[in-house]
Amino acid sequence: MSQATKRKHVVKEVLGEHMVPSDQQQIVRVLRTPGNNLHEVETAQGQRFLVSMPSKYRKNIWIKRGDFLIVDPIEEGEKVKAEISFVLCKDHVRSLQKEGLWPEAFSEVAEKHNNRHRQTQPELPAEPQSSGEESSSEDDSDLFVNTNRRQYHESEEESEEEEAA
Repeated sequence: MSQATKRKHVVKEVLGEHMVPSDQQQIVRVLRTPGNNLHEVETAQGQRFLVSMPSKYRKNIWIKRGDFLIVDPIEEGEKVKAEISFVLCKDHVRSLQKEGLWPEAFSEVAEKHNNRHRQTQPELPAEPQSSGEESSSEDDSDLFVNTNRRQYHESEEESEEEEAA
């Protein structure tokens, strides 16, 4: 199986499937990533330990701090006590909350996480643009501003000098 085909199936599995944790599995929150496909996580009870990422997720699914996972415990592990079974996206978190399977300790964290993502996304204007001269005005104040780029401000004096030349 090619890498692209493998990636397609893994991403389809993670995004499309609805996962309910079994009795042995736990829902955990990622605290940090020390490297070597290991992630430090915290349970709803506050217990911290390392989990390993299975090879099917490596270089296909990216996990960052604050994400939620379903993990399978490893009996013989000293430092690494579990293996990632499933990566939960925000849709999975919402459905687990509706079913009552979401840990109470993570309820506040999940709400803050969802609200932060809503605030960072640009909002579309609620009112439709009117037709005619007003819609073709050069006022770009309502456009989304990319903060990763430098902002160049062109004054009217400079633009008039360029047009005259």
